[in-house]
Amino acid sequence: MNRLLVFVGLMACAGAAFGETWVRCGSVIDVDAGERLGAHTVVIVDGKVSELQSGHPEWAEDVERVDLSSLTCLPGLMDMHTHITSESSPSAYIERFTLDEADVALRGAQYARRTLEAGFTTVRDLGDSFNASVALRDAIEDGRVPGPRIFTAAKSLATTGGHADPTNAWRQDLAGDPGPREGVLNGVAEARQAVRQRYKDGADLIKITATGGVLSVARSGDNAQFTDEELTAVIETAADYGMHVAAHTHGSEGMKRAVAAGIHSIEHGTYMTDEIMTMMIERGTWYVPTISAGKFVAEKAEEEGYYPPVVADKARRIGPVIQQTFERAHAAGVRIAFGTDCGVCPHGSNAAEFGYMVEVGMSPADALRTATINAAELLGQEEVLGRLQSGYAADLIAVDGNPLEDVSVLNDVRFVMRDGQVFVDRSVEG
Repeated sequence: MNRLLVFVGLMACAGAAFGETWVRCGSVIDVDAGERLGAHTVVIVDGKVSELQSGHPEWAEDVERVDLSSLTCLPGLMDMHTHITSESSPSAYIERFTLDEADVALRGAQYARRTLEAGFTTVRDLGDSFNASVALRDAIEDGRVPGPRIFTAAKSLATTGGHADPTNAWRQDLAGDPGPREGVLNGVAEARQAVRQRYKDGADLIKITATGGVLSVARSGDNAQFTDEELTAVIETAADYGMHVAAHTHGSEGMKRAVAAGIHSIEHGTYMTDEIMTMMIERGTWYVPTISAGKFVAEKAEEEGYYPPVVADKARRIGPVIQQTFERAHAAGVRIAFGTDCGVCPHGSNAAEFGYMVEVGMSPADALRTATINAAELLGQEEVLGRLQSGYAADLIAVDGNPLEDVSVLNDVRFVMRDGQVFVDRSVEG
């Protein structure tokens, strides 16, 4: 049967015509135990898992019936580092001057749909433009467009000339002097103002670029770009508003400063030292590796004209290191949550990250935990997301095969449900 997309808000949504939905699963993945259980029936009421029944009892009357008895069911996957309203391309740099807010928002809706179809029912967005991810989050929540549940940082924060300064390499009359409203800060007062502006804009969390980066048109990809005082001001102010702070980092000095200041998560972490790993373990700091982005930029750096020369040089040097760092951090016991940086790499390719993790020593069970229970804990949503258990959101996907033996099956998701509503049903091929 062809792919069936059932859009939120339409009367055909699964569960819309009935108060209760039963999903028969051929097997179920217990992500906590790392085990594949036998046949179960997931009972869903009002968008939440009501109970998990062993086996396949006779269908009750007046329930919506979903038969996945030939497939393996598991919780919806979660990607903790995306840029849901943009995507890398050779034209991306010029599009900063040609795309309007509406263009960015409409593209974001396309990318969100692609992400959901890939089985990712929750994402963290770590940097947008025009606050497009805030509007997209709200539209998805209201049922106006299909997509994953979004937790967004809106515009990421930088210092002048830093990785997320939106005017890097612009000519002087265009660049101007962006400030906290545009996500550029210098000093403690502006750091606090920039956080408060994100709160006003509707962000769920804060993202800072604590070091240089690959895709910005700036010389350094790894220099420290925030002072200790600025980091402390951002983190303390965010805490006042109930928000965590994620830090983009490649270089060790900026990374060390961020961890010492109490950062919630380190993103990329390319040149993470043993000392920093020890600090992160002691403080419980999360690590979101984004191996997929590292591989993608290194590959595209060899494609003539894909990136400006200054970007290609950084991509060749930094991109290949991330998987090696992940291998070391996992062996050391650093807390890891799943993240891809999709938007740098193509949206919908998120599940490739599982293969990269397993390739260097992480077990499939642990890899699945990074994208379910670990990601939920990072978000502070561990009581409602990341498991197929009573009281949790009815986020359920299904695959053909056993992901605990072969994570590549996660690249071909046959069924996607979010909050009890069906978005993809390819449970019967033909």
